[in-house]
Amino acid sequence: MSDDLSFLAFEPDFSSPALLAAYDELPLWSAMFGLLLIEEVPVSGATTVLDIGCGTGFPLIELAERLGPRAHVHGLDPWSAGLARAAEKIASRGTPNVTLHEATASAMPFADSTFDLIVSNLGVNNFDDREAAIRECRRVAQNGATLALTTNLQGHMREFYQIFEQVLETEDDEARDRLRAHVAHRATVPDVRELLEHGGFRITRIVEREGVMRFADGTALLNHHFIKLGFLDGWKKVVPGREAIVFGRLRDALNDLAARQGELRLTIPMAYIEASAR
Repeated sequence: MSDDLSFLAFEPDFSSPALLAAYDELPLWSAMFGLLLIEEVPVSGATTVLDIGCGTGFPLIELAERLGPRAHVHGLDPWSAGLARAAEKIASRGTPNVTLHEATASAMPFADSTFDLIVSNLGVNNFDDREAAIRECRRVAQNGATLALTTNLQGHMREFYQIFEQVLETEDDEARDRLRAHVAHRATVPDVRELLEHGGFRITRIVEREGVMRFADGTALLNHHFIKLGFLDGWKKVVPGREAIVFGRLRDALNDLAARQGELRLTIPMAYIEASAR
């Protein structure tokens, strides 16, 4: 495989110390959403808090420190290696009011009516079973508790996906259908509203915002560590067996767009959605 397409060989080992050491670059992506959550989430009066999908500890640890010692924040994630990294940071920072739990969002190890605040940064698109996760949120939430979620939305990286679809014009219908399904799996505000209301919550506030990710060109995008870690595998599944051909065309088309515009700008629509347990 040529050097220009070497990114296609990237296969992350999510249990490796080397990946975990670099994984903390993830806030370059999730900070846009985590800062929106920290900016909007109610911080007065919360005492027993849950962060679902806490990963390596962002925004879990930051939220715990901002809430202060009167609050205890529990972080839940099924990723054992990520939790080990979070534990290292908690110990290093000396943050006493955090407890970590290895479990899934659809089967939480907590008693009914435990939490007065539940948060999840970018979790809703990644839950294996969204409906079960929200039912569990309602089970462990006290009556009147706040659920605060951030999520990226459909329309995410639309400039990239428009080019990807154009590149697939010479491919079969199945490849285009796979791309459209990949795009459609992301949340919309009405989808999340329906999900939460059906799960026993009442929407109280929605904040929508757009961010931007900027790259010199398509080559820089496709070789960026986080892009390879978080997105590349899903993109490759759109064109199984034809990755080298299609991604060569995709890289070139993105480079052409960047040359015309002076850079490659990708739009990131974000939403903060707050609800109350009925």
